[in-house]
Amino acid sequence: MPISGLGPHGERATPPSSVELSETDIAASRERGFSVTVVMHTMNGDYSKQQLAGIVGTLGDYGAIVPEVVDCHFDPRRQVEALDRLIASGVDAIISIPIGNADVVEAHRRVAKAGIQLILLDNVPTGLLPGSDYVSLVSADNFGLGQVAAELLSPYVPSEGHLGVLAYGVDFYATNEREIAFAKWIQANRPDVRIATRKFSAIEDARAETEALLQSDADIAALFVVWEAPAIGAMTALKAQERSVPLTTIDLGRDVAVALADNAIIKGIGAQQPFAQGVVGAKTTVRALLGHRVPAWVALPALAVTQSNVIESWQMVWRAPAPNALISLRRT
Repeated sequence: MPISGLGPHGERATPPSSVELSETDIAASRERGFSVTVVMHTMNGDYSKQQLAGIVGTLGDYGAIVPEVVDCHFDPRRQVEALDRLIASGVDAIISIPIGNADVVEAHRRVAKAGIQLILLDNVPTGLLPGSDYVSLVSADNFGLGQVAAELLSPYVPSEGHLGVLAYGVDFYATNEREIAFAKWIQANRPDVRIATRKFSAIEDARAETEALLQSDADIAALFVVWEAPAIGAMTALKAQERSVPLTTIDLGRDVAVALADNAIIKGIGAQQPFAQGVVGAKTTVRALLGHRVPAWVALPALAVTQSNVIESWQMVWRAPAPNALISLRRT
């Protein structure tokens, strides 16, 4: 589907094809032997692991080494410490997923000031500008993902029904875009629906916040959760209360994919392409290191995943066979 969102500074999306490398570029990169460190917001989850696989494998193809991968465990302080340490290490480039906003903005700005190429994935802290504070942002079309989740959930919300949103309580570009797009789609296409929102700040709080949301509005007929890890907590809360509330979310993790195939609580998923995003992030990094101009925002389209196409979508997103649990559900 076409890109529907805008970049953090209102940029139009540039497609992944814009950062392809020529044979001459590849030879030059291999000769230079660049060093690139990856700073991940978390390594807990299918998404992060596949994104990292795309980054590291592609950099290896082009002769760049990855001396270190930092798992920040969603801790801004840990990310700031890591970035400052890496600045002193003399690495050629850093690929980073910033955690939140104000807490990490200055540390990321110091990277560029030190002459290190900084490529951001998924999030740009407010105040950072492309071309001066970072090279490029590579992300999914998060606005499109929010639209997909709303459209797939709408049929399960009755007329004049109540809909719950479990949102992220941290200022984060990707999740902000999803939440805005979801609400706009509902307002435009289902003005009869009432939306109640509850925010979580840590994944482990998702279950409790879901319980609080359901307690605050007993008429909630459907639920949107901004990504799959907290969606699992929401599913746990629903099952504990023996409530069959239809749910959509973002990211095609294993547990939510199986729930979708089983036509259980999950009714639809807006899928990113983490492996492909990692590949594009690595190519963007190499182009920047070779001195080529790169786009301010490179975006990959959102994928709409339903029960009917979940196996094919899994294979496309993860570049691997679908889990046996998905195959067995298809056979039944």
